[in-house]
Amino acid sequence: MTDSQLAGAAAESDGEQEEPQELSRSLLSRHLTMISIGGAIGTGLFVASGATISQAGPGGALVAYAAVGIMVWLIMQSLGEMAAYLPVAGSFGEYGTRFVSRSFGFAIGWNYWFNWAITVAAELVAAALVMKYWLPDVPSLVWSALFLIILFAINALSARAYGESEFLFASIKVVAVVVFLILGTAMIAGILGGPSPGMTNWTMGEAPFVGGGEGILLVLLVAGYSFQGTELIGTAAGEAENPERTIPRAIRTIFWRILLFYIGAIAVIGFLIPYTDPNLLNSSESNISVSPFTLVFERAGVLGAASVINAIILTSVLSAGTSGLYSSTRMLFALAERGHAPRFLTRLSSHQVPMNALVATTLVGLAGFITSLIGDGAAYEFLLTLSALAGFITWAGISWCHWRFRMALEAQGRPLTDLPYRARFFPAGAIVALLACIAIIIGQAYGPITSGDSLGKILMPYIGIPVFLALWWGHKLVTHAPTVDPAQADLGRE
Repeated sequence: MTDSQLAGAAAESDGEQEEPQELSRSLLSRHLTMISIGGAIGTGLFVASGATISQAGPGGALVAYAAVGIMVWLIMQSLGEMAAYLPVAGSFGEYGTRFVSRSFGFAIGWNYWFNWAITVAAELVAAALVMKYWLPDVPSLVWSALFLIILFAINALSARAYGESEFLFASIKVVAVVVFLILGTAMIAGILGGPSPGMTNWTMGEAPFVGGGEGILLVLLVAGYSFQGTELIGTAAGEAENPERTIPRAIRTIFWRILLFYIGAIAVIGFLIPYTDPNLLNSSESNISVSPFTLVFERAGVLGAASVINAIILTSVLSAGTSGLYSSTRMLFALAERGHAPRFLTRLSSHQVPMNALVATTLVGLAGFITSLIGDGAAYEFLLTLSALAGFITWAGISWCHWRFRMALEAQGRPLTDLPYRARFFPAGAIVALLACIAIIIGQAYGPITSGDSLGKILMPYIGIPVFLALWWGHKLVTHAPTVDPAQADLGRE
């Protein structure tokens, strides 16, 4: 008996005979595109990009972000192929169940849900921090509560409301980056803000590659975190309108836009600000005045540059929070559908929103936020550390699921012409992406080791891995779920 059948039997025994419910397919191609772009463009670009140039130099930062960008592109190719063929709310959790094993699908689904639920808590903390720039005397708790209400309200309305809000949030970020690139290019050419700096900042000191390979390696880890969120298109596929057409269209445009924004922005910063500028290393959400975007806008003569960037960062925080709540809610809904979570979480509101799953996820996010207010916040830091590698585990899982998906197609004699969208460079693309994700996961210890940290600090970044394995092997131990035979894999399209 399958997980779904078990869950259905349990529901019937409780007198809860329910009619099947379906999510609304109301997300358009422009929504999907902006959801992925919005997920990838955030504080990693607006703030952390300065520190990466300071560490690795302009050339090293470009190499690192380009390498991670290519890896993400390969992962999105794999996800796009499966999502266009099987556009379901559970996305990679569902693919793990169908093509690897029920236990793997269980683990990767809960892993992803926990990651974004804790991310919601992190964004509430960040939003309050950003607001202190304008209103330092207002308690942080007020802002966090207000923003949580906003995030919940947007998600409670409908999938279309989420799509439109994310389209707006992401558009603001895109416009900011485009304006930054235009002004920066004009400054590099000497048209604006004084004489052209030429190649000075690319040749001074150790530039363009500061710290050599070590500098690039350290930045690779930061770049990996910056690109996380592009996989949101997978969880949104279950509510996409005409997914066979809209998902391929979104996948084709996402990579080039994101890569242009990151590579273009880093190149502009590298030309205009020397890597030795202490402001680059000191930029943070609590010190917006030294964000590289702020520095460039100020030199271009933009009035109130710090306030402008702060508003954009606030938009990024709200965008990440809204997307995190949406994505984790849909994953929890899908887990419940498969019998991997309580059945009551599948109930939909009149607007076809999985309201019970939304409320449950919101409460978990709120609980995570509350831990940041207790004592010295050690419990909250532990939760963040626990979820830190969840994104990379998900990416690796997507590549593995894609491999198994193709094995199933071949074993069952399904022609590739059945695919609405076909990933380029398979199988090499899936293999390279999987190995790259594993390498980045292993590389988490490099910084602590070179810094001479204790064994505990070196091992701390990996704490999410045994938790994921415990979910996977624990489910397998209890259910005895076998590995899926490719010839028997469920390729049925819903």
